Amino acid sequence: MTISATIDHTLAYRATMSRLPKGVSVITTRAGDVPIGMTASSVTSLSLDPIQLLVCVANNLFTRQAIAQHGTFGVNILGEGSQDLAKQFASKGDRFAGVDYDDEHGVPMLRDAIASIVCEVATELPGGDHTIFVGNATQFGHNASGRPLLHFCGEFGRIA
Repeated sequence: MTISATIDHTLAYRATMSRLPKGVSVITTRAGDVPIGMTASSVTSLSLDPIQLLVCVANNLFTRQAIAQHGTFGVNILGEGSQDLAKQFASKGDRFAGVDYDDEHGVPMLRDAIASIVCEVATELPGGDHTIFVGNATQFGHNASGRPLLHFCGEFGRIA
């Protein structure tokens, strides 16, 4: 297969998977005293016994290395109207600039999230160009009236 064919397949696969609506979360951790975070849509509940979820993080991101070293990460599920927050954590620069967060569980947890889960890394698995982190949920809670921010076909949306 040529490089061009590989790129075409990658683009076609991305376009196909963009049709799968996804919730939008911010994954957080620490690198020493520095809060680290990134926007993610690959977050999935995995198990109730033990209570686990999984997140997928691109191998080339510093966040992947920080989670592996810190051993704890947070999942902050964003609510509708949080598009700017999602974009901020997907951009370069100080992603925590102007963001309200708590740090009582060892990782920064966003105050504006509609649901939050703190996890200890249980397993780290290779997944192509990503790492799959399975986390044991140690703390979690939600805002019962919160409605999720969704991502579909490259756009943010909400449940009508």
